[in-house]
Formats: sequence, C-alpha cells, structure tokens
Amino acid sequence: MEYRVENKYLIYEDEIAYLRARLESIMKKDEHGQNGSYLVRSVYFDDLNDSAYRQNEAGSDDRSKFRIRTYDNDSSFILLEEKSKKKGFTHKESAAIDEKTARSFLKNRGCFNAPMISSDLIKEEAFLFKRLYCNMNTVLLHPVVIVEYERTAFTERSGNVRITFDMNIGASKELDRFFENNIFPVPVLEKGAHILEIKYDEILPGYIKELIDEGILKRTAFSKYYHARNTVG
Repeated sequence: MEYRVENKYLIYEDEIAYLRARLESIMKKDEHGQNGSYLVRSVYFDDLNDSAYRQNEAGSDDRSKFRIRTYDNDSSFILLEEKSKKKGFTHKESAAIDEKTARSFLKNRGCFNAPMISSDLIKEEAFLFKRLYCNMNTVLLHPVVIVEYERTAFTERSGNVRITFDMNIGASKELDRFFENNIFPVPVLEKGAHILEIKYDEILPGYIKELIDEGILKRTAFSKYYHARNTVG
C-alpha cells in the first residue's frame, strides 16, 4: 500500500491568482474539466459514534473514511473511495460504481437490500465495495454530509505531484439531493478563504517548491469533512 505526502494551506484569492499564474508556466493543468477546473461533490460516511469525526477532532494519526464522489454532476462516472491517513501520509483506494449502486448506499439500505457486486469490478474494487458493505452492517456506517467545491488542478509527472486549489467549499445535509444539479451548500470558510493542497509521492521537486514558496503559506490540518460537520451538523 503506497502512501503520499499531502500538505494543506489556507489561502486567499489574491494568493491564488499569483500562484496559478506561476504554476501555469511549469505544470500541466488537469486534463479533466474545463481548463483544468471542475466541480467536486462528495458524500461522506460515518458510524453511529461519529468515529471519523471524533478521530479527526482528536488528530488521530491512523484513521480512514469512506465517501462517494462525482465530478461536474456527472452521474455516469461515480467513485466509491476510502481515504486513509497514517503517520502523516495519506492513501486513497477508489472503485467506479454505477448510479443505482450509489443511490442504494445513499439510502443506507440494510444487508438484505444491499446492491449486488458487479462482475465487472476488478478484485481490488470488489474488496473496497465489500468493505463498505461490511461496515454498514456491523458498525452501522451511513451517509452523513455532502461536501462540494470548485477545484482547479495542476499535475507534474516528476514526483507524481498534484497541486489543487479547492474554492468555495460548502456543505449540505440534504443527502437526497446528491445527484441534483444544485444543492445550495452552506460555506464552511470565511468569504475569500480557500484551500491549497500539495500532494506528491516522496520528494517535492525543488523547482516547484521554490516556485510555490511554502514558507510564506499558512499550513493547516484542514479536513473538509470535519468542517462540513461543524457547519451543518
């Protein structure tokens, strides 16, 4: 299992404009979305004890959480993901699922009504599917909150670097509206505040580090899920 470095920074609009202009000169924009930008919407799961929320609040170093994610409200491409953190590094497992399966999980159905595992899933994807299914029927994992934001991403093959600007982060408790075009999320940060994420495998190439100048940025342990729960409950 491979883990990556994931550093987050609180950033404001004037800083975003400055950094984006610099990144465009040396990095490629994400091939997805329009000009490297797209809407990300995720629904997060937690158990009856709010374990994921409490672990985040306590800063527990070994934790994980499940989510279902779409991009630009495209229901033809939906991902089931489990994101883990250990010793300051992160790891993400993903599996593509169809809308029927996603809706079934969002309705929090019991074990006898759970969606069937598609034979098209590869072994690793089927395992992730089964792990969520098992948690829903043992620790009663269930969907709790939607997080939505606008993302602009840059990539660099050297170091497998991915830099994202996540803007206008909002939260909603209206889980039944997950597949609707507009969900009218509640902002989780003050006006003009956004999140910069820098992700890479082991070492951030020096020319990117120098260009970004991390030393002047405000490092944060920001969790979209945690702040969404604090915002809408």
